[in-house]
Amino acid sequence: METIEKSVEILNDLIQINNDRINGFEHASKQLSADDQDLRNLFTLFAKDSRTNVQELIAAVALMGEKPDIGNTVTGTLHRTWLDVKATFTGHNRKSILQECERGEDAIKKAYRDALAENAYPDDIAAVLADQQAKVNEGHDKIKALRDSAV
Repeated sequence: METIEKSVEILNDLIQINNDRINGFEHASKQLSADDQDLRNLFTLFAKDSRTNVQELIAAVALMGEKPDIGNTVTGTLHRTWLDVKATFTGHNRKSILQECERGEDAIKKAYRDALAENAYPDDIAAVLADQQAKVNEGHDKIKALRDSAV
């Protein structure tokens, strides 16, 4: 019983951090200048991926006979507030927005790494988590590469 509770807790954490990611990318899109449509498109794609992740995670929690927690984390809310403050002082600079997005991507990468390290899931749920982790890692790497090339 304890293993199921721990697994559900971790899955709920992943739901929350994916919700944070959705909100973070939507928020970051609003901070961009009109010239940054490429980033808006990318952020929309990443938010869509996280919406899919949330639906898969909700299904996994339900499969384990528990109720999903679909809120946001306090940390995510604070991060969006920090992005607002930073944008005020940097003039919505592309590089600074990408730096903040990378910080968010670092957090979700760690959450998936920690979740998979638990090894407390049925094989089908572990496979879903591994697929989601791969997409999150790709997203992080794309954000990092864009940040590195931004001036």
